Amino acid sequence: RALSGRGLTIVVEAEDEVALLDAICTAAGVSQNVVLRINPDDVPKGFGASMSGKPSQFGVDEAESGRVIDRIMASKSLKLIGFHAYTGSMCLTPSAIAENMANLCRLFAEASARAVITPQKLIFGAGFGVPYHAGQEPLDIAEVRALADAALADLAADPVLGRAQRVLEIGRWITAPCGALVTSVLSSKESRGAPIVVCDAGFNNHLAAAGMMGSVFQKNYPIAVIRRAGDTPDLCDTQLAGPLCTSIDLLARKIALPRLARGDVLAVLMSGAYGLTASPTRFISHVEPSEFALENGALRDIGESRLNALGSLVEGLRR
Repeated sequence: RALSGRGLTIVVEAEDEVALLDAICTAAGVSQNVVLRINPDDVPKGFGASMSGKPSQFGVDEAESGRVIDRIMASKSLKLIGFHAYTGSMCLTPSAIAENMANLCRLFAEASARAVITPQKLIFGAGFGVPYHAGQEPLDIAEVRALADAALADLAADPVLGRAQRVLEIGRWITAPCGALVTSVLSSKESRGAPIVVCDAGFNNHLAAAGMMGSVFQKNYPIAVIRRAGDTPDLCDTQLAGPLCTSIDLLARKIALPRLARGDVLAVLMSGAYGLTASPTRFISHVEPSEFALENGALRDIGESRLNALGSLVEGLRR
């Protein structure tokens, strides 16, 4: 009852979630707005990670969505107000994104017709990508708009669907360029003729950069040298390792960098999404890194953890 009347909307992704929520709301005597997430059958080529067209924990399969819609509509406690779909992520191909949007417009139209509702909210999982690796170019937003315009204009003009709030889900595209992991060099050496640099940050701070978030092969993130004692301009293929006691702790493989030494500082760019919060920060009790935001030319501490300081496992030393 505490949530009743506060405008909360819950996205449901499975039939048993619908049944559970229905039972909770019925017992509490409240009405609850819900959005149904549907898993599309078709995935355009060009998405780096596909969440549709195959068995998935995300959403109700398109072929089964009609039955789940009927189940929600039969409930006296649940009110279906819209639909959500997220086909895939990390797409840098405008034509694929436009094709996906057109497909979601069709899917939302069919789902609304099945429910016989005028939806209040339609959530498009756009999958806009960012250029993480060498050879990738930023997504051409102007081309995306031009290619998707017809389908979205038809949706806006539709007497039923056009009334809905249309939401574009593009978190990575907004946040990834806004963050960097700053790490210092602890040690530099050669091993069998290959330059090896050990940093004070590894996959415990940035699982994605280490290639452990679904990548088949690790590809290097863009890395900048932001402070260096040496002045030799020559570049060499360098392996950047983290501080952990495992050989898989690598921030980059064969990345062209100048010769580095202890105390030099690097920045792993494009780290504003799937960085620290997606990483095993307390791996073998390593101290969590601090977090700062740059505001008006000054740094502001935005760290959420109370375990950043050395000795933080001792109660009296916690900040």
